[in-house]
Amino acid sequence: MNMAATGFQPDTRHRPQDHPDVAFGRIGVLLVNLGTPDEATAKSVRKYLKEFLSDKRVIEDESVAWRIAFRIVLALRPRRKAKDYAKIWNKEKNESPLKTITRSQAEKLAAPLTEIHPNIVVDWAMRYGNPSIPSRIDALARAGCDRILFFPLYPQYSAATTATACDIAFRRLLNMRWQPTLRVVPPYYDNDVYIEALMTTLREHLALLDFTPDVIVNSFHGLPREYFLKGDPYYCHCAKTTRLMRERLNMTEDRFIMTFQSRFGRAEWLQPYTAATMKELARKGVRDVVVITPGFSADCLETLEEIAMENAHIFKKAGGRNFSMVPCLNDSEDGMRVIRTIVRRELEGWV
Repeated sequence: MNMAATGFQPDTRHRPQDHPDVAFGRIGVLLVNLGTPDEATAKSVRKYLKEFLSDKRVIEDESVAWRIAFRIVLALRPRRKAKDYAKIWNKEKNESPLKTITRSQAEKLAAPLTEIHPNIVVDWAMRYGNPSIPSRIDALARAGCDRILFFPLYPQYSAATTATACDIAFRRLLNMRWQPTLRVVPPYYDNDVYIEALMTTLREHLALLDFTPDVIVNSFHGLPREYFLKGDPYYCHCAKTTRLMRERLNMTEDRFIMTFQSRFGRAEWLQPYTAATMKELARKGVRDVVVITPGFSADCLETLEEIAMENAHIFKKAGGRNFSMVPCLNDSEDGMRVIRTIVRRELEGWV
């Protein structure tokens, strides 16, 4: 968090002598991502999964069957997922890549913002795990931020991602005497700067390959189909992102396709499923595939392990030849251009 002295001092000349010492007059920018275990251990993963799967925005099922399944998941899944995390773990910092990248995004955002506006403080948080959203809202308030720009780093809106991050932020405000004004960044699934950043990253990646893909797969995180039928706009946002990318590439729908990964449980989720598509493509004679994951603002378990390792294995085992995954926008110059552009737009009227 950028809490260094910036030279900004609010005018306190008119305070009564007995006025409590309260910081005010600053603007906070809080970048928020999904979350991560603190360690690549079964114990830490179990704690993380318990918080994640207890969220009613994520799992709306309150049946007895789900409560039984929940206990089974917490008993069996953490050990296996801990091994998956260990494959991608940032051993130098002893943390997940998602935490490393999100921190870097905040640091790279802070530098240009605070040079122009010394009253801005930039921080970052996770919806599940650490650093928590409530703890960072408290820290921003202590730093004198009476206005906070809350930025869920999900290009496509879903109640299971953006809304639950907002829920916990607003829940923290319930217990604050002096609530900061909270402004939430809207989804940016069709933002021109975002689409162009994806295109630049994809084209640069393709230029480095020694093969030309037969098919490019846009893989988004999955969502139960029931949520979509209840009115969640996530599928539509993913579809528009895909269409805008496809149009810029001038590719047909059979060569630039949309799929959904990370299915959990037995319920029907948004289709087509990424893993099943990998098998189907290979069996149809597709030999070379490139996968891009536009819904993830930072590389994480779902991209580095599930796509780059697990789905690559599925594709090749079914008869595929070449498989490559495009890195997320992360803290690259293109990725930071997206974040900076959106933040500056949303700060208008405050700075």
